[in-house]
Amino acid sequence: MSWEEVTELVLRAQTGDRAAYGELFRRFQGSVYAMALTRVHNPVEAQELAQEVFVHGMRKLPQLRDPRCFAGWLRRITARMAINRLSRRGPVSGAEPEFLDSVEGRVRGPVEELERNEAKAELHAGLKQLKDLDRATLEAFYLRGQSLKQMSREFETPVGTIKRRLHVARLRLKEVLEEDGFSGIDEDYSHEGELMNAV
Repeated sequence: MSWEEVTELVLRAQTGDRAAYGELFRRFQGSVYAMALTRVHNPVEAQELAQEVFVHGMRKLPQLRDPRCFAGWLRRITARMAINRLSRRGPVSGAEPEFLDSVEGRVRGPVEELERNEAKAELHAGLKQLKDLDRATLEAFYLRGQSLKQMSREFETPVGTIKRRLHVARLRLKEVLEEDGFSGIDEDYSHEGELMNAV
């Protein structure tokens, strides 16, 4: 599915076109269910959660300012609603491994590609807003794949200082993205080695 198709469907759905929202549901339900399952670890609950996400999304759709961000917006709704559901029910045991194995979480389809491209665009926009040193540090480590020792030589700075710069730059990038409304970084890019996976 292309950006143009998603945008067109979202715009139509925002004007009350239920058939357009039905098509969005049909195209995105698999990825929402998969994400819900990875969070609640129960197939029945994941199905319920996915349905709740789409009902909530239909009510809130007029508030979505940029139709191109629909996929990421839906992911954030799913994440928030999963957290709410888990906090209400308290700790439970995880799902059986065979349930999780049945979810094609590692195969990227058109929807996942849209979400990845959206995250990539948001991260690049966030990088552009950073100071030169923060941006250069993150780009050297994550985009060019330099080791800490290589960076130490390039920046003529001790490795310990490079580690600290990376830590600080990641926090600043997170702040910039949150200010721009990209809350997904907390859930999807919180680990140091995964922060820039979408770039």
